Amino acid sequence: MLKQRVMTASVLALIAVWVVLKLPAIGFGAALLAMLLLGAWEWADLAGMNQTRSRLGYGALILILILAFWPLVDSPMLMGGLLILVFAGWCYVPIWLRRYARQPDRPDHLMTLGAVGIVILVGPWVALMGLRDEFGPGYVLFLLLLIWIADIGAYFAGRRWGRRKLAPAISPGKTWEGVWGASAAALIFALIGAAALGMGSRWLWFVAVCMVTVGFSIVGDLFESMIKRQRGVKDSGALLPGHGGVLDRIDSLTAAAPVFLLGLYGMHG
Repeated sequence: MLKQRVMTASVLALIAVWVVLKLPAIGFGAALLAMLLLGAWEWADLAGMNQTRSRLGYGALILILILAFWPLVDSPMLMGGLLILVFAGWCYVPIWLRRYARQPDRPDHLMTLGAVGIVILVGPWVALMGLRDEFGPGYVLFLLLLIWIADIGAYFAGRRWGRRKLAPAISPGKTWEGVWGASAAALIFALIGAAALGMGSRWLWFVAVCMVTVGFSIVGDLFESMIKRQRGVKDSGALLPGHGGVLDRIDSLTAAAPVFLLGLYGMHG
């Protein structure tokens, strides 16, 4: 299983790096849109839309919303306002997780999950497009690497030292030691990134933004785990060998991307 996961992850990473660095903005946006539409297909199923027509309709809604936001990605003021709303939503999620952990026998209403999915799917597209437009492909690549490195740190630290469960009612495999491993790996990479990206006197703010971003990436991961547990499934899909579905690979990024861009906006005033 580990070998299969590594092989799939390596291929996906190479494709992601090529898309970020080689495609023009419209190509990057289209590739990102295609990925999120696959995610919408999976989320619709998690939200109880079991019929093909319903899942296609949900995907069409996501498509329309993203196309509507596309002309706005070059407006920092509009982007900032939207990101604040998305950030406020993610700030509520830890309360949601805590409530479910206390009452796991009371699942959320399926219509609620459908509405939440709009934020989860449209938010990262808007954020990543805004990040590329405002700061360049290098920052997009940095964000992806930050999340990947944190995930790797969490995996190996959790396997080696994991003892205390982070959220046993939601994701029994995650531990506090994994969180510390993710934080340590992310901190080292953030310090390297601050130097490589020329942060200068703003390096401390940049590192803080990175650490908060990683924290929310863990929240995003836990949130999808909670939804899957409510629906009684292990993975969101079976498209990616050893990894499950598309949502299983981007759950951390759905929360991390809006937080990272909002932090950079704050850093640059």
